[in-house]
Amino acid sequence: MSDTQDTRHPTLSPELKKRNFDPDLRSSTAFENAMLQFDEAARILQLTSNQIALVKQPRKVVEVKLPIRMDDGRIEVFTGYRVQHNIARGPAKGGVRFHPDVNLDEVKALAFWMTVKCAVVNIPMGGGKGGVIVDPRKLSYGELERLSRRYFSELIDLFGPDRDVPAPDVGTDAQVMAWFMDTYAMHHGAYEPAVVTGKPVEIGGSHGRVEATAQGMLHCLREAAELLNLKLDGMTMAIQGFGNAGSNAAKLLDREGVKIVAISDVTGAFYNPEGLDIKVALAHVKEHHALEGLEKKIACKRLDDPNTLLELPVDVLIPAALENQITSKNAERVQAKVIA
Repeated sequence: MSDTQDTRHPTLSPELKKRNFDPDLRSSTAFENAMLQFDEAARILQLTSNQIALVKQPRKVVEVKLPIRMDDGRIEVFTGYRVQHNIARGPAKGGVRFHPDVNLDEVKALAFWMTVKCAVVNIPMGGGKGGVIVDPRKLSYGELERLSRRYFSELIDLFGPDRDVPAPDVGTDAQVMAWFMDTYAMHHGAYEPAVVTGKPVEIGGSHGRVEATAQGMLHCLREAAELLNLKLDGMTMAIQGFGNAGSNAAKLLDREGVKIVAISDVTGAFYNPEGLDIKVALAHVKEHHALEGLEKKIACKRLDDPNTLLELPVDVLIPAALENQITSKNAERVQAKVIA
C-alpha cells in the first residue's frame, strides 16, 4: 500500500484499504459492500462479537410470487421481496421498489441501510425494504394497480403501523401507497393511514413529502458549501437520475442559482457546459415521463455514454439514481468537489 493511499484514508483498516484500491478484491454486490462498511464501522466503534452478529443478518426475508392477469388476458408471474433487517428500535421502515434490476441482495442491503439511517437520526423505527422485479413503465394503470395490491396482500401479515411501514421508492409513488393503504383497510376493515408513509395528502399524507429528499440534500449542500467557501449561486452541478429525488433537487437548486450542466435518467444523459434550462426539462418530463428527446427542446447534447456524467468537471455531483454508481473503476475520475 502506497503512502499516498495511507494519507487519503488514514483511519481505514488494512483490509478495507486493500479492497478499496484493488478492483479485483472489491465487493461486487450491494449487500457485500454494505457489510464491508459495517465491518469498518464496527472496528472503529469497537463493537463486541455479539453486537456484530445481531446486525450482520436480516431478521426476516420473504420472497413471494405474484401472478397478475394482464390486460390481454394472459397471466404473468412477478417476483417480490420484503426484508426486515432489524426492529430493535421500533417497527421496520423502508420503501418498496418496482424496477427490473431488483434482486434480493439489493433489498437486503437497502434494509440494512434503513436500519442505520433511522438510528443515526434517532427515529424510533428499524430497517426494512421491499421490491418487485418489474419495469412499471411497461404496465398499464390497471396492471400496476393489480400488481401493487397483490404484493401488499401477499405480505399483509408483515405490515402494520407497529410492525412494518412501507414507503415509495424507485418506481412507486403516492398512488401505489394509496393502493397499499386501501388493501390494508379491505383486509382489516378499518381506516389506518399510519400503515404507509408517502401517501397522497388527501388521505392523510404529509405536505412536503415529495420534496423532502431533495430538501434534505439542499440543507447538507449549504453546510458543505460554507465549509468549502463555495457559493450556491453560480455553482456548477451534474445530476444523475431524474426521478423524485433528482428532479426535485434540480427544481430547488435552479431557484438557488445553481448552474445545472448535466442531467440524466434511464433514457440518456444530456449536457450543456453553459447550463441547462431546467424549467423546460421539468415540463418535458411531466409531459413525456422521461428525458428522452430533450435535445430537441433545449440547447444540449446527448452524451454517448451516460456514465460519463459522473466524471464531468463540476462543483457538485448528485448521484440520485440506483446505488453502486461510483465504484473503484471510476472513482478516481470523479472531478466534483462535493458529492451530495
